[in-house]
Amino acid sequence: MVETEIHGNIAVMKINRPEARNAVNGDVAQGIEAGIDELESNDALWVGVLTGTREFFCAGADLKLINAGKAGEMMTPKGGFAGIVTRQRTKPLIVAVEGPALAGGLEIVLSCDLVVASRESRFGIPEVKRNLVAAAGGVFRLPRVLPKNVATELGITGDPINAQRAYDLGLVNELAEPGTALEAALALAGRVTANAPLAVQQTLRLMAELKDADDAKGIEESGRAMIALASSEDFTEGLTAFIEKRQPEWKGR
Repeated sequence: MVETEIHGNIAVMKINRPEARNAVNGDVAQGIEAGIDELESNDALWVGVLTGTREFFCAGADLKLINAGKAGEMMTPKGGFAGIVTRQRTKPLIVAVEGPALAGGLEIVLSCDLVVASRESRFGIPEVKRNLVAAAGGVFRLPRVLPKNVATELGITGDPINAQRAYDLGLVNELAEPGTALEAALALAGRVTANAPLAVQQTLRLMAELKDADDAKGIEESGRAMIALASSEDFTEGLTAFIEKRQPEWKGR
């Protein structure tokens, strides 16, 4: 139910359960986890892209499983819900959204690093409409990326916002025409893979770990990262390519 394809240094993972609006069940959760495992373990892969089908990104948890007392089937040991919301990663993950990303679908989006969305997409956490809580990250991650009052509105009304508003408020990085979100996400991934992969990974880690750190801690940890990069092959390649006025040939080591 999750198909993985390789495009150069980019791993594309597609949720493909259209008959259930790509709702998360055990197969979807395990498929996403397996795709991230491949991304993380393969040194030739530098960026991941996660997407759904043309009509729907993801409707969230399969409510039939919850009603049957089988919510645990949607969890994985490393990733929690959908194999992703608690997953520790080192490589960037871009999500390409076509159609609605609701409930757990939005929580999957919030677990990624960058968001590309079709202009027809929608984002929301409608759990309160079913006497549920957005327990896979929605209630605490959404206020981190949206203004407090807007996040509260989504949380307690259960109503979604459209792609344009999500873009204007900073939830979405890029808007794409309907049917082209994956193409736009691949282009964005290409902009990332043009850079040194080890430096990208260190930058991603530092931005996450130092978000609430004071300046002294930030300078100290950033310096440690620079020292670590200085011992890599790509450190010499980056400087040499600049001096020789050519594009660098990154090795990821």
